[in-house]
Formats: sequence, structure tokens, C-alpha cells
Amino acid sequence: MSDGLSYRDAGVDLEVAERAKERLKSLVASTRDEHTLSELGAFGGLYAVPPGMAAPVLVSSADGVGTKLKVAFAARRHDTVGQCLVNHCVNDILVQGARPLFFLDYLATGEMDETVVQEIVRGVATGCRENQCALLGGETAEMPGFYTSGEYDLAGFVVGVVERDRILDGTKIRAGDALVGIASSGLHTNGYTLARKIVFEVMGLGAHDPLPGTGRTVAEELLAVHRSYLPVLREPLESDGVHGLAHVTGGGVPGNLPRVLPAGLGAMIDRAAWEIPAVFRTLQQAGRVATEEMDRVFNMGIGMIAVVEPSFAESVMAATRARGVESWLIGSVTEGAGVSYR
Repeated sequence: MSDGLSYRDAGVDLEVAERAKERLKSLVASTRDEHTLSELGAFGGLYAVPPGMAAPVLVSSADGVGTKLKVAFAARRHDTVGQCLVNHCVNDILVQGARPLFFLDYLATGEMDETVVQEIVRGVATGCRENQCALLGGETAEMPGFYTSGEYDLAGFVVGVVERDRILDGTKIRAGDALVGIASSGLHTNGYTLARKIVFEVMGLGAHDPLPGTGRTVAEELLAVHRSYLPVLREPLESDGVHGLAHVTGGGVPGNLPRVLPAGLGAMIDRAAWEIPAVFRTLQQAGRVATEEMDRVFNMGIGMIAVVEPSFAESVMAATRARGVESWLIGSVTEGAGVSYR
């Protein structure tokens, strides 16, 4: 019956999907290592646990990019969100001392755009190569009628490994430990619902307009890649001086630092220890946002906090700065609960 309906008539073009997958093969292959045992297209990805570990513990995490994607849609720029996704997930397992082994992504869209898909996955592959983990597989789903035209959703899943006796679980943290704040590269992947409201509605700016105070356009500033802290913390984590790590994501410092502190301990943060980046000052002023609200929505320039022995703080800061990433002694662990500022 030649005049019957086809999948293409319903909105799914299988030929386009197949072409898109073919174009991704080289990107996926570029992340392979000696432990990767499967090729793109297998029903499941195969990865051998690296040898030489006495008691390996697998650590996993899943996350998304949130409404940062809305900025990518507006700017028609899709090359950074894949890196953001990988780096966010890598940071989440890094706080437990783990290094990544492999990564999987999930991309869902209403209509397959081969160019956009390749741009997104190129970013994912770049993030995987930079973090030395394999892009083991994933899913690209075409779901017409489910997503608005030109939009998509993106999620990622990472699996890493750590020696059992090197797990960071907060048990070594004591009152008096130093807090080293490591610089963010911007908003990272949190607070975008408020940031978009301020920039696009209150300020009335477009994606390619200059963002006051930053020296960059809205798209350049808001699509900056979420920093991975694996390169700067790989060496410090070989020491016993690091007692804990907190990835500063949704909830800011007040919402994330307490997650790694033992019961009965809190933190005192010195606001004068670092300069708040221009993008946050612009957002606060334009949106007339209270400081306390800024603290619990945005990272305010601190993307990772290392809880360390006081004598080890300088070594951690030297390690980050050696790789071009600024860091500061921003406070200390205290008796009590919660995060206070002075």
C-alpha cells in the first residue's frame, strides 16, 4: 500500500537518524582507551575495570544541564553544553575521590537536526577526552510532538572508580580545617532560570547583545563551559591533606558545603577573601536580588570547595594556580551547623 502512512509522516525520519549516528562514530571513537571493549551501536557498552586496584569501588552520578539549554537555543550555539554536562558529572563523583571511567549521554529532541546533534556530541566527546574517560554509548531519541521545534533535552551518566580506603566521605573533617575555594568559570549549570529572567526580561537583552560589566556577549558569558576540577585536584587528592570536597551547584555554598560536613560542624566564610565575578554583580544589581538569595542560587565565583588540613591549604592553592585556576582561603570549619558569612 504505497499511499499508507510512514514513520516519516508521523515526524520521525529514520534515514536522518542513521546519518546522524554515522557522523558520531568518529567522535565516540576519539574517546576510546585500552579498557573500552565495545563499539558504538552495541546494545550495551563494555568497559573493563582497570587492573592494579586493591579494592576498587565504583561511583556513579547522573545530571543534566538545566535551563542553560534555553540560552543555547536562543544563541543557536550548541558546542559548550555537552562539555558542561560531562564536567558537571565528573565533578560530582570527584567529591568522593573518584576519577571517571566512562560516560553515557541521552539526547532527546522533537526533530533530528544532524548538525545540532553533531555539535552537541562533539562537546560531550571533548569533555570526555579532557577528563580522560570513554564515551561508551548513549541514546539519541527523536520524539515529535513532545519537544518544541528547535529544542532538546540533554542528560549524562558517569561511572568512576576509587580505592575503598581513599573514599572522601567527610569522616576526617574536623573543626579548624581550612576551606579553599576554587574559582568557577561563570554560572556553570545552575541558576539559569533566574539569570534568564533578569537578562532577557528585566534587562531586555538578546543572546548576542553585550552583557554589561563582563566584556562579553550574553551568549559568551552564559554559555561558558562548566569547569572540571579533576585536572587541578588530581595531584592534591594523592595526599591525605584533603578531607572533603564540595561541588558548588544548585543551592550555592550554603546548600552544598553542609552536605560533606559531619553532624555538629558548620562553616564560616569570609566574603572578602575573593572578588565576586562581574556577571554575578550585574545580575544582582539588575535584578535587585538580595545577597542571601544570590548565595543560595549561584556559585558566586566558587565552583568547588576543598576542606583541608590548615597546613595543606597553600599546597592546594599552588596546585590550582599552576594550572591557571585561581583559588583562595575562604574560611574554616566551625563547631555548630550551617554556613555563616562574615
